[in-house]
Amino acid sequence: MIILSIFFFITAIFYSSVGFGGGTTYLALMLIWDIPYYIFPILALICNIIVVSGNSINYVRSGNLNLKLLTPYLMGSVPFAFFGASISITKELFEILLFVILIIAGIFLLIKSKSFNDDQIEINSIPKLISVSIGSIIGFTSGIIGIGGGIFLSPILFLMKAGYPKQIATTASLFILINSIFGVAGQLTKDIVFDEFLNFWPLFIVVLIGGQIGNFLNIKFLSGKTLAIITSLLVMFVAIRMGLRLLS
Repeated sequence: MIILSIFFFITAIFYSSVGFGGGTTYLALMLIWDIPYYIFPILALICNIIVVSGNSINYVRSGNLNLKLLTPYLMGSVPFAFFGASISITKELFEILLFVILIIAGIFLLIKSKSFNDDQIEINSIPKLISVSIGSIIGFTSGIIGIGGGIFLSPILFLMKAGYPKQIATTASLFILINSIFGVAGQLTKDIVFDEFLNFWPLFIVVLIGGQIGNFLNIKFLSGKTLAIITSLLVMFVAIRMGLRLLS
């Protein structure tokens, strides 16, 4: 538990520094540490909620909330995140899906890093039907695996030039927070042994502290681009570790 808590702490620092919760890496770490499979998603989602809550508050306070940008993606994602979270899949399928998602997430983060600090862009108007559809796909995938989905939404918004960087960061953070809440609700429809789940309370403490440190680093020291590159390398490392596990 001590070593796992340290890794969760480090993950929370890096992910929170770029506005994410760290759900994908929490899941991979729990898989590597042989944590009981049936409590993976709810542990990762609660850690997500703890980490991105602080970021979401700070982003909104700074005046970067764009409800017109956020709302259609949430309209599509929320019901599908709940539905996806209520579906049970085998551990073998979970491992394969997580490996694929980690690889995609790492690539998306590298793409996103090139868009940081670029406020001189022409914003495109995205049709609501496309926004809702993207939200639905991300929500369903995130719900099944047990993540917030912002790690996919953010780079997509950058590529589509759907908003300014700070608006996109705020949108992704709130997207993760709200999706994770509904993901937890979906997970609660399954049979979960809460006695075992509560044994992992130290993880919630360390991600709370790590999340605050990551947010501070972003504001005071390192650039968003640098932190995004570091985080993408962390994701790719965990993905490689997962791939080796699948092959063994």
